[in-house]
Amino acid sequence: MRLILTFAILTLLSACVTAPMSRSGPNGAVSSEQAIANFTEVLARVEPVAESVCRTETPHQNCDFVIVVERDTRAGINAFQTVDPQGRPYLIFTVGLLSAARNTDELAFVMGHEAAHHIAEHIAAQRASARLGAITFGEMAQARGESAEAVRRAAELGGFYGSRRFSQEYELEADAIGTLIAWRAGYDPLRGAAFFTRLPDPGERFLGTHPPNSARTSVVINTLAGLQG
Repeated sequence: MRLILTFAILTLLSACVTAPMSRSGPNGAVSSEQAIANFTEVLARVEPVAESVCRTETPHQNCDFVIVVERDTRAGINAFQTVDPQGRPYLIFTVGLLSAARNTDELAFVMGHEAAHHIAEHIAAQRASARLGAITFGEMAQARGESAEAVRRAAELGGFYGSRRFSQEYELEADAIGTLIAWRAGYDPLRGAAFFTRLPDPGERFLGTHPPNSARTSVVINTLAGLQG
């Protein structure tokens, strides 16, 4: 495990990005010093659990997580999961997210959620789905005798559709695995999932990247009930 405190350029495809969130109200963003202290505590407890779950569930993967804090404030309130060309997983958190998290439970849940994307191999699945969508739509256009430009546009549309097709399922699966990780690390996943309920609710959108907040909360509640039962 490594913690990197500066990560200026994000060049690899990411699986998850959180949406902008309001910081207003008495229980808003914490100080930068407290945010780093909270994050350091959560990192020490959550990363070993995430690594253990990864090695148990997907031993064929590289489970040596690199934890990164992006200090550029222009990055907003975001978290990403990606892999380098050698397959090593990166979990990237902006300072905006660290300050927006109101407690260590929220940080633990977000960290578990991002690690879960790697454990569930969502980037590879998303790329495969996008590739299949591009091929399918392109071949359909070609079979209809469309022009080369029309085939290209159809392939692009198919790739977009394929990349989005299972996005909401991936998010819910990451919420379930993230619940397990946070719980095993000694945090309250339900309290932690409150972080996502403060995001603008995406609702029921066709090909939306994230499911409704109510669906995410239900997954956390049901997963936690199974763990406690």
